[in-house]
Amino acid sequence: MTYRDAGVDIEAGDALVEAIKPLAKATRRSGVMGGLGGFGALFDPAAAGYRDPVLVSSTDGVGTKLRLAIEAGKHDTVGIDLVAMCVNDLVVQGAEPLFFLDYFATGKLRVEQARDVVAGIAEGCARAGCALIGGETAEMPGMYAADDYDLAGFSVGAAERDRLLPRADVGPGDVLLGLGASGVHSNGYSLVRRIVAASGLALTDPAPFAEGLALGEALLAPTRIYVRPLLALHQAGLLKAAAHITGGGLPGNLPRVLPEGVTAVLDAGAWTVPPVFRWLAAAGDVAAEEMLRVFNCGLGMVVVVAAEDADAAAESLRQAGETVFVAGRIEAGGDGVRIDNLPAGWPR
Repeated sequence: MTYRDAGVDIEAGDALVEAIKPLAKATRRSGVMGGLGGFGALFDPAAAGYRDPVLVSSTDGVGTKLRLAIEAGKHDTVGIDLVAMCVNDLVVQGAEPLFFLDYFATGKLRVEQARDVVAGIAEGCARAGCALIGGETAEMPGMYAADDYDLAGFSVGAAERDRLLPRADVGPGDVLLGLGASGVHSNGYSLVRRIVAASGLALTDPAPFAEGLALGEALLAPTRIYVRPLLALHQAGLLKAAAHITGGGLPGNLPRVLPEGVTAVLDAGAWTVPPVFRWLAAAGDVAAEEMLRVFNCGLGMVVVVAAEDADAAAESLRQAGETVFVAGRIEAGGDGVRIDNLPAGWPR
């Protein structure tokens, strides 16, 4: 017997490594030492310009959004999601993402499919300014169905010790700026898939909420990467804190960067809810409270700035290409998040 008889194709794995080498090389940045192929990847923070770095690490996946990608046969954007879910968690702590590693596991290695996935990862790294420094590909027959694959991402960033976020002066009077999301991003897809199934629509049908796109393509819009605009804001001394709005939504994520004894007060009418969320709420008969704790509902990132800096911060973010909403403020007392002006049936 051979390894190939058991379902593992070593030659396919070698071919994939050769196919992705130029993708990884294109993400090279200062601090990277060596290339792909070693037993470990090397990075020198001093060469990246850090004097007293604190390393910040993050790991995440894409969740059941992968199932939509597999069913739609579209594999070139979930890699962007993978990077985004990690690096957006780094930047909210004031860290610059330095490098990224991926884990790709599948039942049957298809080189073209895997290359598309890694191409998305490389694109995400390019958007975030970090290097794709290594990874692992595992062909695992018996663990995954032949057409299935899974992804995990790992990223490390650095911040100068005295520049970590959130700042100690976050408090009452500060302004909350919401940054527009590109769509559902990468959480809540178990509910998304259930709603799609109940709607009777196929992924190839026209999307009810996105003209000119098939439903599957619209739902696979990749997670927005906010790294560069937030780092610029931080460098300018305008950023007090930031929250990446993922699973748990606004109520679950904003409190993670706030001190005790304050409440983040959001105005539900202050930002535009993208049509995809209106469709999900209506098609699935999902209550407002459930929408808010499962999805980002249009705000992929919320940043905290001083009231006197709000105009300058918003302008900086808009100049960087972000859609910015003055979404609320921080008030003394209480603990957590309050959302005002939430009309009945929101966001339908």
